Amino acid sequence: MHLKSLKIYCDVVRKRSFSQAAAENSITQSAASQAVHQLEEHLGVQLLDRSTRPFEMTPEGQLYYERSRELLKQYRALEEDVRNLHREISGRVTVASIYSIGLSSMKYYVDQFHRMNPHAEIQLEYHHPEQVYTAVENGQANIGLVSYPRSSRAVKVIPWREERMVAVFSRHHPLANREHVSITELGDFAMVGFDENLRIRQEINKLMSNYGVIPNVVMEFDNIEMLKRAIEINEGVSLLPQPHVEREVASGTLCTAQIEGPPVVRPIGIIHRRSPQLSETTARFIELLLGDEQQQSSHAVSSAPATPIEAPIVGVEAH
Repeated sequence: MHLKSLKIYCDVVRKRSFSQAAAENSITQSAASQAVHQLEEHLGVQLLDRSTRPFEMTPEGQLYYERSRELLKQYRALEEDVRNLHREISGRVTVASIYSIGLSSMKYYVDQFHRMNPHAEIQLEYHHPEQVYTAVENGQANIGLVSYPRSSRAVKVIPWREERMVAVFSRHHPLANREHVSITELGDFAMVGFDENLRIRQEINKLMSNYGVIPNVVMEFDNIEMLKRAIEINEGVSLLPQPHVEREVASGTLCTAQIEGPPVVRPIGIIHRRSPQLSETTARFIELLLGDEQQQSSHAVSSAPATPIEAPIVGVEAH
């Protein structure tokens, strides 16, 4: 049957009135009644019991109403999706990101988005974590990309991905050829660590403490790039997010090993203001971030329960 008839029937049931449903569909009451009657003839069942006032749905009518309502909803969504494919997306999306996320991932996404929407623009800005939150809250950025995201009355969080933490060492380190290492083994070597005022450092310490290990941290930094440089000259071992050492591993300057036990991860999230409503261009960019399987798979962790490392306490993060 025609979808128009389904809509008329659903409107009649929803409003409990043929006249009101007719007015909503810009037809006469007689035409609305005839549409429902034709549905009943087509199905060979009675949908409405008109012997009562107001009318009641029969069991068949109840089922038909519920399924028709879902069908109409899916059809409206289909129409909107088709219209969106035709509609040209334009405008600017300002993205505030902490350095490690921006430098490691965003060029790929920006290039993808521009190919799909050549009249849209992505403006990237790199900040310390607290500055990312401030930029989003003040409307200076449409979205923010942060690790260990936190929601608030002003900011909403969309989980994005989890980055596995791995043990990292130079190619000259005694553990360089290992595929897996235990936390206990790491305690036997000097470590290059995050600055002690970062929560991530405290959580790594807590993790090691659970194994009875007190880390011997010989150098401290507040950003991943400096940590990697120190590891390359064999100053010590460290725990870092795996995606951010892939380039060095590929070039042979660093080696990694998986940590035995449940995977330790760094959660990454997208933040945006709770109001006003996101622009269509911003929503499309978020859809790209969430839906890109190639990037999702490259940062995937195993299905085993993960041990997250918490966010920094202060406004400096492991960039």
